[in-house]
Amino acid sequence: MSTLELGEEHEAFRAVCRRFVDKAVRPQVQDAEQAGTFPKPLWADMAEAGLLGLRIAERFGGTAADCLAVTILAAELARASSGLAITPLVSSYMAAPHISAFGTDEQQARILPGIAAGTIVAAIAVTEPGAGSDVAGIQAVGRRIPSGYQLQGTKLFITNAGLADVVIVAVKTDPTGGRNGITTFVLDATHSGLSVGPPLKKMGWRSSDTREVYLDCEVSDDQVVGEVGRGFHQIMEAFQLERVVLAAMGVGLAEACLAEAEAHAFSREAFGSPLASLQTVRHRLAEMEVQTHLARMITYQAAMQLDTGHPDAGRTVAMAKYVAAKVANEVADDAVQLFGGMGFMDESAVARHYRDARVLRIGGGTDEIQLEILSRRFRR
Repeated sequence: MSTLELGEEHEAFRAVCRRFVDKAVRPQVQDAEQAGTFPKPLWADMAEAGLLGLRIAERFGGTAADCLAVTILAAELARASSGLAITPLVSSYMAAPHISAFGTDEQQARILPGIAAGTIVAAIAVTEPGAGSDVAGIQAVGRRIPSGYQLQGTKLFITNAGLADVVIVAVKTDPTGGRNGITTFVLDATHSGLSVGPPLKKMGWRSSDTREVYLDCEVSDDQVVGEVGRGFHQIMEAFQLERVVLAAMGVGLAEACLAEAEAHAFSREAFGSPLASLQTVRHRLAEMEVQTHLARMITYQAAMQLDTGHPDAGRTVAMAKYVAAKVANEVADDAVQLFGGMGFMDESAVARHYRDARVLRIGGGTDEIQLEILSRRFRR
């Protein structure tokens, strides 16, 4: 694809995603926000629509679609609710890729069909109380024992921890190995010695399940994902799609805020005329549209470059993650401002998007991490 416009196939897929979200996801948003969890029946609905296995091979029940398709899905889900969106996106497009790319034949055959079918939920546990963006600084350990490894440590801010059937964990198997001393393992949620804490109370993403994960368990060698000591590099590779997904969520959130703000500007009257009759309001809407369009274009470009193996893909992914997260926050803030007092009400859609937007500048690598990636070319 030579342009940043979607082709017919991807446009058709976007229409499918939008219809699904409007019919199956949007009506459940408020209840999910109040309940603080993902609606369980929605797993089967998403699986039936073919939305959980876009990056899973056909032999495992997936469709082997490209990264751009995942980007489109992420944006459409986030238009309704980022809190609902992140739950299946983590399972299928942040955790599952570790198994698809690095898992053994047995791990793939056991886990991937269930993820595509919505009968298995996955989580990825890397972040710790003292190690967020600094993946190489994790302190959880995996000590060699005759039967495999003894894992010990605590993981923090783990999405899907309370829902997951399988959890991929990263631990330090060589304390002196630095980036070459980290290994990932896959554990069933019922594995003896693996436990989770209560749901964490968050500013946003209230309908997603986020908890601590505690490790004090023995695992066997066949639970290693990929190669011993290559966990850091595997995580960095998987981060590329994860960051594009988060950027796409920012795009979808901004699109939703723009649509809400535009509708409000034409329906709300002030001083005897619709808000949209005021030049300052129209200009603000125009700025929101420009920002959203730019974020969308660079996010599409990042996905396309991942799909083609472009040498600049890593930098473009960092740009997309940085730009789209910032845009989501700015457009959400503008939407709240245009709504006035109603935008400050907890139950309003723009207030929810405002709360949800903030974490996009943190999760999957902070703004500062993206800028550090981009600034490397300026080192002398």
